[in-house]
Amino acid sequence: MTYTVKEIFYTLQGEGVNSGRPAVFCRFAGCNLWSGLERDRNTAICRFCDTDFVWSESAEGGKFISPGDLAQMVADKWPNKTEGKPLVVCTGGEPLLQLDSNLICEFHDRGFEVAVETNGTLEVPNGVDWICVSPKANAKLALKGGDEIKLVFPQEGAPPEIYENLAFRNFFLQPMDGLERDNNTQLAIEYCKSHPKWRLSIQVHKIIGIR
Repeated sequence: MTYTVKEIFYTLQGEGVNSGRPAVFCRFAGCNLWSGLERDRNTAICRFCDTDFVWSESAEGGKFISPGDLAQMVADKWPNKTEGKPLVVCTGGEPLLQLDSNLICEFHDRGFEVAVETNGTLEVPNGVDWICVSPKANAKLALKGGDEIKLVFPQEGAPPEIYENLAFRNFFLQPMDGLERDNNTQLAIEYCKSHPKWRLSIQVHKIIGIR
């Protein structure tokens, strides 16, 4: 298969359990809940995405026929081959439209721990080391367990209580970004205080101004 990648970059994880951890982000192009085009946003299943995952000729990633070539480009972004456990975060868009066992094996062969950030509508291939699911209202959830659930909040049609008994190790509420972010943050804080199974996830990378 051909892997279509929007961008590959090295930064710190800004969300969830691994917040603050150095990682290479591999952002796959494409999503099954929105085309990524503004003209389609109002009719999409997911309408609040804040990420550009539409591939173009000027994209910083590329198209890869070989999983080894893609894995090597990711490996080349890691700055020090002797310190720390390398982490690649496969994100999107929806990475599980493209991430497969061959690519996972190539990442592992280069010493990487493989994390995925997914909307949870598709099954995860064998070998993924860290599964983060961010459910979307009106999208059928195929993944009902993993390392963390990161629910954008508040989200009409997706109240936290419908997810609280799923088999995740960590439960996060992440305030919805946008014009109401400050208010949404207060709502998330109050919900976490009233329902201590849930923890607050802040998009730290936006606050400190990193990618």
